[in-house]
Amino acid sequence: MPRPSLTREEVLETAARYVKQHGPAALTMRKLAAELGTAVTSIYWHVGNREALLDALVERTVHELAAIRPRGRTPAQRIVSVARALRRDLRAHPHLVAMVHERGLTERMFLPAQQALVHEVHAAGLRGARAAEAVRAVQYQVVGYVLVERNRERAPAQHPGEEDLWDGAAAEQDPALARALARPVDPEKLFVVSVRALVESLVRP
Repeated sequence: MPRPSLTREEVLETAARYVKQHGPAALTMRKLAAELGTAVTSIYWHVGNREALLDALVERTVHELAAIRPRGRTPAQRIVSVARALRRDLRAHPHLVAMVHERGLTERMFLPAQQALVHEVHAAGLRGARAAEAVRAVQYQVVGYVLVERNRERAPAQHPGEEDLWDGAAAEQDPALARALARPVDPEKLFVVSVRALVESLVRP
């Protein structure tokens, strides 16, 4: 019999944390049992075999990513808030999101965010193909931005770096521009600037 205090939710929470730290390939039933301080048979009792465990983690991730709540006074502000929340969630669960994609559930994962965006673009007065275009433009902006962020984070150190490349000549004699481009990127600030500009152009009457 399983340990009385052990629950299915505890197993899934521990497995999700392990995958987040080490990736899905590193997750084995023995390692998970060791993390929980229980027997492997107890894990099987609660979640089944490893494939069933991974399926449960995928369903859990899809459910968690559905909990996006728009914030703001205007449709444009609420659309930006959805985009920020989606970016935050995708960045917080990269390995789990990859598992969702590998199991062919990516579209289902994005559906709640898309539905939230549909509601807001309707509130902004868009309908039909124009509304669909706005929803997809925001979604692609988020996904593309996250992919660029992750690629930059995994890239080797650059020599020369941006701080070495930008001077007055490279910036067409705009020293303030050169100084700004030589500074490290603030990903959150840049994301908000870019998504706000996109949304404002999409919902403009």
